[in-house]
Amino acid sequence: MRWLWYFIIYSFAGFLLEVAFARAIRHPKRDRKCLLLLPLCPVYGLGACLILWLAPMGSGPLWVALAGGLAATGAELIMGAFYRFALGVEFWDYSGMPGSLGGLVCPVFSLCWTALSLLLVYAVHPLTAALTALIPAWLGPPALIVLGADVLVSCVALRRTGSTEVLRWYAPEK
Repeated sequence: MRWLWYFIIYSFAGFLLEVAFARAIRHPKRDRKCLLLLPLCPVYGLGACLILWLAPMGSGPLWVALAGGLAATGAELIMGAFYRFALGVEFWDYSGMPGSLGGLVCPVFSLCWTALSLLLVYAVHPLTAALTALIPAWLGPPALIVLGADVLVSCVALRRTGSTEVLRWYAPEK
């Protein structure tokens, strides 16, 4: 169950990072969650889990940076393609950025993911691993059910509406 907790924690951390980034650049869309109920960005959870899975396969910071940057970029590409082609929505679009691949990934953000990979493996994850070890085992199944239900309902809502605005059910209409 520790991988479930890593996924949830890093998806939440990604949500916080997205909100901070949106506010820093004064983006009009400041709410950055990707699920209907939970404040999570699953692309970050997937990317972090891939990085953590790959990190022990090599040695040293250079391996972590290269493998981590590629893993996070791969997660972004896969999730972006899933959102676009399976659900008919886009949470990000890098089309205007140099070197963009279909607006789904770009070198500038790949470099950001590379740096964040190092931060994740060497600074954040040791603490996260210690904290998740304290979570009682009985909480895993309910967490998985809640997450799975939210993912399923969110996917259906996104597919039916073709808009990420459906996730903002709590926002007043304009």
